[in-house]
Amino acid sequence: MSALLGTTLSGRYRLESRIGAGGMSTVYCALDETLQRKVAIKLMNREVASDSDELERFRREARAVAQLSHPHIVGVIDAGEDEGRPYIVFEFVDGLTLKERIRKEGKLPIPEAVAYAIEIARALGAAHDHHIVHRDVKPQNVLIDSEGSAKVTDFGIARTLDEEGLTADGRVLGTTDYVSPEQALGRPVTGQSDLYSLGVVLYEMVTGEVPFKGENQIAVAMKHVRDQMPDVQAKRPEVSAALGAVIDTATAKRVEDRYRDATELIADLEDTLAIETSRAGNATGEVTAVLRTLPSRKQRRIPFSLRHRAVAGLLMILIVAGAAAVVVWLASRAQHGVGKPAQSTPAHVSAVDLCQNCAHAYNPDGLGGDTSQNDGQVGLAIDGIESTYWQTQQYYSGTLGKPGVGIYVDAKPGVIARELRLITGTPGFSGQIRASNAPPNPTAIDPGGTADGWTQVASMSSVRHSSDIQLSTGGQRYRYYLVWITSLPPGRQSVEINEILLYR
Repeated sequence: MSALLGTTLSGRYRLESRIGAGGMSTVYCALDETLQRKVAIKLMNREVASDSDELERFRREARAVAQLSHPHIVGVIDAGEDEGRPYIVFEFVDGLTLKERIRKEGKLPIPEAVAYAIEIARALGAAHDHHIVHRDVKPQNVLIDSEGSAKVTDFGIARTLDEEGLTADGRVLGTTDYVSPEQALGRPVTGQSDLYSLGVVLYEMVTGEVPFKGENQIAVAMKHVRDQMPDVQAKRPEVSAALGAVIDTATAKRVEDRYRDATELIADLEDTLAIETSRAGNATGEVTAVLRTLPSRKQRRIPFSLRHRAVAGLLMILIVAGAAAVVVWLASRAQHGVGKPAQSTPAHVSAVDLCQNCAHAYNPDGLGGDTSQNDGQVGLAIDGIESTYWQTQQYYSGTLGKPGVGIYVDAKPGVIARELRLITGTPGFSGQIRASNAPPNPTAIDPGGTADGWTQVASMSSVRHSSDIQLSTGGQRYRYYLVWITSLPPGRQSVEINEILLYR
């Protein structure tokens, strides 16, 4: 291949250096002599150019990516053929791959990992909107440019959902470190398979290692099919419950338990970025760039000093002038840890320690069979940060249209709780606090009784911003405590639960 260096393809692209090589093609850095700019050339290897299937797969990559124009996808500039060898011309990205970055640094800063995941998810969402599935999402196929932005590349085994693929049934394409269970089993692959792979990439960015290892690629693939994903918080305890929930949902074994599409995943990642940035207390590089793209509602979860650098500078002047207390107050809001009380514990009780994954949405199956309720946000209700929250779905009629909806905490193995503190950004709703020792059953509901396993231990009427609710458990130890919402606040279409604090 080195003999090709210095040659010019189609009288225009001069090959200057080799970037990488694979079984099907070699990638070069080249000079576009017409426009005098650097480009990347993927040139099909001569020994496979005569294979009609491989040739069609190569051409299909060019057709697929040519449809896509997105800031986080490496774009196709041109395609052609030189002496019977097809090539694709891409924009040149001067930087490392995400895999090289992880190998070099190990664990990435958590907000940075989430920011990259958002950019990758946005790129995949754009591809999926064109019915194009990447099928080989891995950090080796993500380039980090000179400005720190992520760009997805190498759609070499991509296929559209509108045409028959070239891959024989049962053949696994893609790197098995990141392969989805259905792809490992040779089953149909959809956009949700890409989201699974992205969940694995996010796990690796946060922990510095892939979740499964084995003697060979088949052994690793089968672990994706059979083994539970390792707990990311066990590998890196400072990871928030919200981020842990995102990874768990993205990498669910069953497709129906996974994010339905990139839009759902992006929404939870954006919430998580706001949380992780608040907890880190700073935002630099690509995190700052991604934060600017968040919807204003989500930006409000980020401490004011991180959203407005100019104001932060003014606060520094105020410090010199003697107003340091303002900055101390801001910092205290930005640095709450997961599971720590957002407010001081009342003198007559003691706080119940809740695990980082101990909050769960509860939406009994009364209408349409959908029991989800912003499940990816539930950790925000027990993360110790008052500015973050779990939110119910939007009820545009202003009424729930069903007996209720809620969120419960798992106080395993059980506790005789005396009080529950509820902090909300949407005061005025009503409902009950209910308790149970049986695993909650979302297909059963008995609002006035105990047939669904819940026992009412308190009532709530026109809940205030911060309410200390006395619980009447009769000395009974319960494992699960449910905030059961039966009516929305006046003029509101949803309820926000910022913090649930349980006391014994």
